[in-house]
Amino acid sequence: MKIKMTKDDIIFDSIKVVMLLFLCVITLYPFVNTLAIALNDPMDTIRGGINLLPRKFSLVNFEDVLKDEFLGIAFLNSTFRTVIASIVQTFCTAMVAYSLARKKFVLRVPIAVIYVITMYVDGGLIPTYFLFRKLSLINNFHVYWIPGLTTAWNMLVIRTYMKGLSDSLIESAEMEGANDFWIFIKIILPLSIPVLATIVLFTAVWQWNYWFDTFIFNSSNINLTTLQYELMKKVQSANAAIGNTSMSDVFSKAANQSGSMVTPRSLRAAMTIIVSLPIIMVYPFLQRYFVTGLSIGGVKE
Repeated sequence: MKIKMTKDDIIFDSIKVVMLLFLCVITLYPFVNTLAIALNDPMDTIRGGINLLPRKFSLVNFEDVLKDEFLGIAFLNSTFRTVIASIVQTFCTAMVAYSLARKKFVLRVPIAVIYVITMYVDGGLIPTYFLFRKLSLINNFHVYWIPGLTTAWNMLVIRTYMKGLSDSLIESAEMEGANDFWIFIKIILPLSIPVLATIVLFTAVWQWNYWFDTFIFNSSNINLTTLQYELMKKVQSANAAIGNTSMSDVFSKAANQSGSMVTPRSLRAAMTIIVSLPIIMVYPFLQRYFVTGLSIGGVKE
């Protein structure tokens, strides 16, 4: 039977639609605007006024970014560190979370407190550098994933989710002779896929976007460079090239080159599009777990 909508229902639904359209517009506009700037002639972009569509179409911004000789190595390193760190760090964090979620583990409270303290207290950059050097992690690919094997915030989210799982499942497995490791692998992990997928997404985005560890620990080895670090260097080079140059000299130089001179703003836009595409392509596969995993893992009744 079809339910007849009242006047109040129609007004309420109309307000919801308008609000959702507004949220879609303000969410998509920055990305569309960045894409328009990336596809616009950089010298024309200086004039401003680029909104949703490029005024003077050009691929020179992407050509300038992609011609970097180290971009291929950087892309592979960023991909490897993202994949390895997302899988290994999530698995290790889940093991810690499971241990701290078990009531029979007598040290679960003090260890959890220690983890929380690490969220607010940090050793500092210099002690960290000396520690990593002592551990032979300087100029080493492993510096990208070993230091973050477990993180406090991710552990708390996963632990809260695991606390909501039925204890009878674990008790039944223990009665059948299963130890904690096999209970974790065979029962807990399959039931925790929503929250684990959420943590994988968080970790992947962090690893893909982070460049500071490359700058501090691996900048002297070009074979260990990452995509974000190489793109950051290109922006700094473009800023330095234009910083001490007047606008008339910029246009004159572009005219003498019979083309367009890439500007920092156009370069940043092109790089933003390039580095965002891999995450945008991965996100739809994890999106269905995202809301469920975060809400269940973040709230405990």
